[in-house]
Amino acid sequence: MALFSPKESYLGVDIGTASIKIVELAPLGGKPKLVTYGYIDIASDIVHSRSAQTQQIIAVSLKKLLQKAKVGTSAALAALPTFSVFNSIISLPPMSAKDLGSAVKWEAKKYVPMPLEEMILDWKLIDGAAASAAAKNSPKITPAAAKPKDLRILVTAAPKTLVNRYLEIFRAAGLKLMSLETEAFALARSLIGADKSTVLVVDIGSITTDICIIENSLPILNRSIDVGGLIITKAIAASLNINLDRAEQFKRDYGLSLSAQDAQKGINKTIATSLSPIINEIKYVFDLYQNQENRPVEKMILSGGSAFLPNLAQYFQQLFNKPVFIGNPWDKVIYPTELKPVLDEVGSRLAVAIGLAMRDIK
Repeated sequence: MALFSPKESYLGVDIGTASIKIVELAPLGGKPKLVTYGYIDIASDIVHSRSAQTQQIIAVSLKKLLQKAKVGTSAALAALPTFSVFNSIISLPPMSAKDLGSAVKWEAKKYVPMPLEEMILDWKLIDGAAASAAAKNSPKITPAAAKPKDLRILVTAAPKTLVNRYLEIFRAAGLKLMSLETEAFALARSLIGADKSTVLVVDIGSITTDICIIENSLPILNRSIDVGGLIITKAIAASLNINLDRAEQFKRDYGLSLSAQDAQKGINKTIATSLSPIINEIKYVFDLYQNQENRPVEKMILSGGSAFLPNLAQYFQQLFNKPVFIGNPWDKVIYPTELKPVLDEVGSRLAVAIGLAMRDIK
């Protein structure tokens, strides 16, 4: 249900592999205010399925969700799943903005695994000072003994065929797709904002888990693995010989025990074993970033539907010896206080949609 009727608002649409989530926000005094939100559980693997039938199912489901939530805008922003997009950091010598675009495209050919003709290429300068100098097309003045600093550039490439599928789905749902970015940018916006710390975000969805390092509010390293909350639920169901609904309830009621004597018992052992691929991937990302950038990650933020697994934050904190928090994407959003209990419960699940809707609200 819509909370109020703004003159201008923006709709964030997160099409995941197991659900569709939407959040509509409107500017109010420079801050985003919640208009409405909603979600629906539906198999929506837009990345791997190219069939017209799949696109139609997603479009129809999205349209029904828009009507049920009483969305009041057709201006939509969406995100491509992390695992469907290629990204890398490249270095180039200082140069003018005029020359930078063609230089990035030429260098990107060495890293992008598909022909650039089949990809949509985007890039951002990472270092603020260098970015400012290049953007202004100004000469770089340095002492004679000093070596000009290379430009660090984040390159992102997405398949044109996938982008076209998104355009068709949104058109069929009656929406105008204003922007299409990666989930990592939306998470950085909703969970971190202007915080300049180096943060590792672990977004545990139903089927996949995305791991992203945010540096100076910019996602610079992204990984995705096919392990999510559903894997844990299925493991509990198999170990206790119960159905998935009951196993899901067990998971949410008991979570992880932090006691050493409980570590190898029952549900606790099952959950810990199921989390092993995620833990190993986090360790890999820590090592990769440390070797590339030679700087530490300062803290971790959990997001996604499984972020509220009891004791998960404490469990990760013990494992990695870093502060671990459950992300609160509503922290920068104005909403009625009476809705706080409900919004807190669904917030981690809606983090990407919230970040998308925030994009054009200054």
